[in-house]
Amino acid sequence: MSKLILVDGNSIAYRAFYALPLLTNSSGVYTNAVYGFAMMLMKIIEEEKPTHMLVAFDAGKTTFRHESYQEYKGTRQKTPGELAEQLPLVQELLHAFQVPTYELANYEADDIIGTLAKECGPQGVETLIVSGDKDLLQLVDEHVELLLTRKGVTETERYDVQAIRDKYGLSPLQIIDLKGLMGDSSDNIPGIPGVGEKTALKLLAQYPSVEEVIAHVDELPGKKLQEKVREHQEQALLSKKLATIYTKVPLEFGLEALQLPERDPERIAEFFKKMEFKTLLSRIGKQDQAAGKTGQTATSDVTVREVTSVSELVEAQEIFDQDTLALFVEATEDNPHRAEVIGLSVSDGETQLYLPYSLVEESEFVRDWLMDPKRHKLVYDLKKTQIVLANKGIEVAGLSFDVLLAAYLLDPSESQMELSDIIARYGKEPIPSDDEVYGKGAKRKVPTGEALARHLAAKSKAIYQVAPTLKQELTDTDLDELMFGLEMPLSSVLADMERQGVHIDKDRLEELGVELKHSLDRLEQEIYELAGTTFNINSHKQLGEILFDKLGLPVLKKTKTGYSTSADVLEKLAPQHEIVEKILHYRQVGKLYSTYIEGLKKEIGPDGKIHTRFNQTVTATGRLSSTEPNLQNIPIRMEEGRRIRQVFIPSEPGWHILAADYSQIELRVLAHIAEDEQLQKAFKEDKDIHTQTAMDVFGVAEDEVTSLMRRQAKAVNFGIVYGISGFGLARGLDIAQKEAREFIDRYFETYPGVKRYMDSIVEQARRDGYVATLSGRRRYLPSINAKNFGERSFAERTAMNTPIQGTAADIIKLAMVKLARAMKERNLASRMLLQVHDELIFEVPEAELEEMKDLVVAVMEDALPLSVPLKVDVNVGETWYEAK
Repeated sequence: MSKLILVDGNSIAYRAFYALPLLTNSSGVYTNAVYGFAMMLMKIIEEEKPTHMLVAFDAGKTTFRHESYQEYKGTRQKTPGELAEQLPLVQELLHAFQVPTYELANYEADDIIGTLAKECGPQGVETLIVSGDKDLLQLVDEHVELLLTRKGVTETERYDVQAIRDKYGLSPLQIIDLKGLMGDSSDNIPGIPGVGEKTALKLLAQYPSVEEVIAHVDELPGKKLQEKVREHQEQALLSKKLATIYTKVPLEFGLEALQLPERDPERIAEFFKKMEFKTLLSRIGKQDQAAGKTGQTATSDVTVREVTSVSELVEAQEIFDQDTLALFVEATEDNPHRAEVIGLSVSDGETQLYLPYSLVEESEFVRDWLMDPKRHKLVYDLKKTQIVLANKGIEVAGLSFDVLLAAYLLDPSESQMELSDIIARYGKEPIPSDDEVYGKGAKRKVPTGEALARHLAAKSKAIYQVAPTLKQELTDTDLDELMFGLEMPLSSVLADMERQGVHIDKDRLEELGVELKHSLDRLEQEIYELAGTTFNINSHKQLGEILFDKLGLPVLKKTKTGYSTSADVLEKLAPQHEIVEKILHYRQVGKLYSTYIEGLKKEIGPDGKIHTRFNQTVTATGRLSSTEPNLQNIPIRMEEGRRIRQVFIPSEPGWHILAADYSQIELRVLAHIAEDEQLQKAFKEDKDIHTQTAMDVFGVAEDEVTSLMRRQAKAVNFGIVYGISGFGLARGLDIAQKEAREFIDRYFETYPGVKRYMDSIVEQARRDGYVATLSGRRRYLPSINAKNFGERSFAERTAMNTPIQGTAADIIKLAMVKLARAMKERNLASRMLLQVHDELIFEVPEAELEEMKDLVVAVMEDALPLSVPLKVDVNVGETWYEAK
């Protein structure tokens, strides 16, 4: 028997968007509506097993109903940009599942669904409608049922004729009469003012239609109700007409066009991979295939001389007489601070030598070559090469080119590319990846002998071959100055910082752990008292039962396993009960304990220091990130988080921690790039920019700026940098979209230069295909002219943001390079330890404190001259916490 499922596409997309928190993939494309839609789609296909299917969409804002009532759906807010971007992706999702879609001008999705339901049902086709709109209850009959979505995304309630009668006491067709009497605010259907659902149901229980209610108006209970019905009877009849789904849409296809083909997992996996839906990938059993890894055969014809003795090295040493060689140093693991050196390979493009590290230790000649600044060495990952050799007492010099940094600058969207990826991209002889040779994860095992020699030889040869191509591309794209003047010198600075590490006060870390444990215990007891019982606070199931069953808080979202107690749900519930704020605080403290107390303990080395890794080739904007541990994410909005910084102390007695922080650097860069006179004036006069923005936008004096006005101005100031929408600002400030949109409009009226900049930079990106920072760092935007609305919109936001955020990143990098050089020239003992966001951290002896304060401010504020002054705040303390 045939089974047809008809899905109200707009309804499900809207429900998915609002049911799930805003999600983005690594490209910054919003995906929450697509993810929720995919969950619903997979659920109904798996559970209902349809033979035929259609997802219907609204074709536009205007339909035939507007001819009768121009205000139809007139109160609906504009679709949020974050959702509008995803609707084309929902279409892509459906195409991946090979589910037919349809829309028709002048008609709504409901009308298409109604037409097919009424045509196919009498033909014996079992028909199921899926929607979040109760209007479709009118279509239910002996052949048609409705799955009505409830809270969340995948939870539904099934309606047949009897279920409608049980719930409403009505037949399906009387749903139209119900809407005629009570109206529908979501569609701006007026109904009869003052008649709600309860009154309408009572009337329809006695008089089965709007017409009958009108005909018996004199019999209705109460003169007030009689007056309302008499006065608004035409409006009630119009409302019924507007609520009636049209079932005679002129469709150009029949049931046979809606047949579902056999599912193609590869096609679906490709889409899920693009969206980065890892959980859904695993559900279709295609995660491995979707990874897109095609095994490369190891290069077998590479010429390699494996040198295993000093005598063999003497015979081969003429290769080291050349001015330039490619060098690859292999270590036991990716983290250079824990790694042991296995061996190294050098190449001149024709001959490759492999030397196990034991031989390097025996050979003074090779060590001298490594440390000779006049012998140029082409490498992959300059920073790691420096660190692993420095840990062995070899201060490698003459590192003249880094193919990893070059490939990153040429395409920053491809982060941390393996050498095999770079070679493939530039069409050189393919080499196997490390995963193919060594294996992954627990199975990873570095081979020995000829297999290792051949693999490392292939790497050094590849470096030698690809370096000239990369150099030429850097020159052709005006990135050579950025490469040789900033990024390569910065790699050496970062290598020194990583090796230096930052000292940790273990005793204070233990004390903080005890304090956080006490906070957790106190919060736990307070939560139990408010709940009136004990329970496992970390159990989502038990927590849900307490909040929603016992305390009766409104259910905002459900999951497959019960009530959702996610952070976004709890934040919305916080004003309704004191216990919710306590639970949020409990979770934050618990995360602090596990991530930064236990987490930092694991990273302390034998020297009592943490040696974080600064990642230079990861972010598309050029900003640095850090791992093992991630020091960029230490939370500072809550006092417990700020106190984590108490454990970061000088490594020498009597020294101090000096912290230097750029003040509002991105807004200053925006003022410069946008050439907005009003914004520039505020910075030149050293005004509080958020207060000044509130004054300008609201048209009030400084003493009239309220804390709310300043908070709103601050949200817009920082949001503008990231291309914030009215919807995004509304969510952030908990205000109506219309109010948020008006605020943004007033901002652009106040600072017209900012609006001109945003429009012009998007146009430039469309023309050139990329945008650049003031230092020339490029970010390519292949989707800037895409037909897909979501991809194009993200590219436009990126075009606005990258020159600002990227220039801010370049400024602090330039400051780091110049400061390292200046400190060395002055022979200062002070050390640069950390870079966190817009802040640099140093440890400084007492005797150099005043000199370092002056030097740091002077260099940082003059790192890259702008039309507005850069401002640096410097603080000193015995810990990082005190230097804030």
